[in-house]
Amino acid sequence: MKISYNWLKTYIDTNISLDEISATLTSTGLEVEGVEQVGGAKPYLDTVLVGKVLSAVPHPNADKLKVTKIDLGDGQETQIVCGAPNVAVGQNVPVATVGTILPSSEGEFKIKKAKIRGEESFGMICSEVELGIGTDNSGILVLPEDLKPGTPASQLFNDGEIDYEIEIGLTPNRADAMSHFGVARDLHAALKTRDITSTFKTYDISNYPTTDFGQNPISIEVKDTEAAPRYAGVYLKNVKVAESPDWLKNRLKVIGLSPINNVVDITNYILHDLGQPLHAFDADKIEGNKVIVQKLAEGTKFTTLDGVERTLKGYELMICNENSPMCIAGVFGGKESGVSDSTTNIFLESAYFEPVTIRKGAKAHALNTDASFRFERGIDPNTTIDALKKAVLMFVEITGAEIASNIDDIYPNPIQNFNVKLRLSKVVELLGVEIAEDKIKAILKNLEIKILSENDGVLDLEVPAYRVDVQRDVDLIEDILRIYGYDNIEIPSKFSFSYVPNQKVSPDKIEDFIARQLISFGFNEAMNNSLTKKEYEEIFFYPAGESVAMLNPLSADLAVMRRTLLNGLLENVAFNINRRNTDVKLFEFGKIYRKIDDIYEENKCLGIVVSGNFNAESWTGNVRKVAFSDLKGLVQQIFVRLDIQITDEKPANDDNFLDGIEFISGKKSLGKLGIINKKLAKKLGVNQDTFFAQLNWDALLELTNNHDLKYQEISKFPGSRRDLALLIDSTVKYEELYKATKEVKTNLLKAVNLFDVYEGDKLPAGKKSYALSFTIQDETKTLSDQEIDGLMNKLIKLYQEKFSAELR
Repeated sequence: MKISYNWLKTYIDTNISLDEISATLTSTGLEVEGVEQVGGAKPYLDTVLVGKVLSAVPHPNADKLKVTKIDLGDGQETQIVCGAPNVAVGQNVPVATVGTILPSSEGEFKIKKAKIRGEESFGMICSEVELGIGTDNSGILVLPEDLKPGTPASQLFNDGEIDYEIEIGLTPNRADAMSHFGVARDLHAALKTRDITSTFKTYDISNYPTTDFGQNPISIEVKDTEAAPRYAGVYLKNVKVAESPDWLKNRLKVIGLSPINNVVDITNYILHDLGQPLHAFDADKIEGNKVIVQKLAEGTKFTTLDGVERTLKGYELMICNENSPMCIAGVFGGKESGVSDSTTNIFLESAYFEPVTIRKGAKAHALNTDASFRFERGIDPNTTIDALKKAVLMFVEITGAEIASNIDDIYPNPIQNFNVKLRLSKVVELLGVEIAEDKIKAILKNLEIKILSENDGVLDLEVPAYRVDVQRDVDLIEDILRIYGYDNIEIPSKFSFSYVPNQKVSPDKIEDFIARQLISFGFNEAMNNSLTKKEYEEIFFYPAGESVAMLNPLSADLAVMRRTLLNGLLENVAFNINRRNTDVKLFEFGKIYRKIDDIYEENKCLGIVVSGNFNAESWTGNVRKVAFSDLKGLVQQIFVRLDIQITDEKPANDDNFLDGIEFISGKKSLGKLGIINKKLAKKLGVNQDTFFAQLNWDALLELTNNHDLKYQEISKFPGSRRDLALLIDSTVKYEELYKATKEVKTNLLKAVNLFDVYEGDKLPAGKKSYALSFTIQDETKTLSDQEIDGLMNKLIKLYQEKFSAELR
């Protein structure tokens, strides 16, 4: 949120500096993220001087450069190399002298003595852009001829009154500080508590006429008093829509708003002044001379000020006339009822709308306005009429408007202040420091919190309705602390605690351990949004009905919770490939979500993706493409590091993989890896082989922290390994080979392992190669070559007959 220093000073009078004000605001929770001067002359223009070009000759070593001699009013000739096409003898030009620090899009730029193509240069002749005073960058800025050389540019480029834009990082709970008045009120409380001289000057509406202006020509009917607890309006006639006065335009410019016309500018001013959004309707466009506050049926069409026709969801609060909607309450106005240059009569609205209703309406149409920002968080219901009166007085003064009605204020159920009990001893318990009782009471008083009664150290308090974030005793204690000052809490010289050894390894340490391992293998960590596109339900092979959909998505790209880490990592791969980085190694720790029989599940996983070349180009070795075995070896290293035993490897039953395997430990599935289905990858813009693994991180942590050591005697009889490279049809999956192998009747085959998959131009069309390893062992004797060969021949015959496989 941006506020103006001069505007803030209209509400608070103190002798402390702007830096001290910024520090105080930050200490109270209104963190000042930056301060920038607006108006006046830019400080760096003091060292930018008017210079007269005495000579300009071509650079001996560069066609487009000129070597100039400049008179800077010091009786000497300063040499500057200039590349501007319009530099000429006799011109007055702005010269940034050595040491000047100019702004730039990439940060600050300091002018130094330089040698350009062999010629010395002692400064820079500047354009409008380089001086930060304009947008013309076609050449240097030529100044009037009557200027005296040596005149500082700060005397030439002055934007009037000096002000400062203060950027506050406002947290969502501080609805009370979403205005200059609110910030000043909080600042005054902090300064007064710290015994710093401060005077708080509230707004003055005492000169609002007490005349009976009669009944409002526009009648008001509030049909939904829960969504609109308070609604007020007044009728103004003979309004002259025109340009705002300079003081009003300057106020808005300082906080980054562009002035539009006096009507819009006044409503914007009140919003940022008091935190109360207002809306001005062209009264002559209100059909039936009636304003109705209600919700309309789902499917109703409504065109907003930006010209977009929107379909209502049915839960938006609407401001309507007798026949049609005019405005999404608290969010955005309508095209047909807005103020134009020809408007003469205005119905001015001021209201308090229920925050949840406004938030749902704003999010439903992806509309984020200054008004919805405040209504969503809860404004002060007691400022509704005061803000309206202050705006009316401004309309009378600035637009020449005449008040043509009394103020209608529909407020059937006034919003009450909050009653909270505070036990003084609890303040000490939570803060760990003794704050004097008188000090606590003074802080509460400065925060406009009334002490209704006190009994045995318990205060019965009344908290103003605008403090929507203070409804519990702990909220009060937080408020007391921030006004008292976090810096005033002394850090003790000694801490006492009881050490309880933790038998389990911290999950964070395990995650960091594996992350470092992956980084050491050349991987980079990715962090993707847990929300993703709904269309991925069709692109990826998710089980139907398991996706967790958002009830009120921010956009179509953030409509469902991700079912796998694959979609985000594939997007990352495509992003890199599109930027000519085709060798990608990424990993991500993140949660995946699904819904089964109305039960929601979330599981943390580790996703790993590799694509392109496995090793970087180097004189020490040949570049080679990533292979299935590379990723499998990497995953096995993770299991080794975590001391997890894999008891079985099964084919991955997952259509997202062209081929893949699943790791099993006991009865737990630890994850899958494989080569991504090429049609799937292509839909996300990836046209090269990509390998992916997703490990069940929750299961890995459980096994890591639950090691029940079991010892088994190592077999006295050695096992043997045999490898087969099979050339098979590309339509055959590893799953089919695995199942067929397991059906062979034998006790000797202990393990089957797929360690490589190859498809390429070196193989016949429609073919691929699987490299399998077989562990063969008998627990009772040493196997002979004839027994091992017999089993292998049986397997080869099986593959040949069932899959038409060929040995490579």
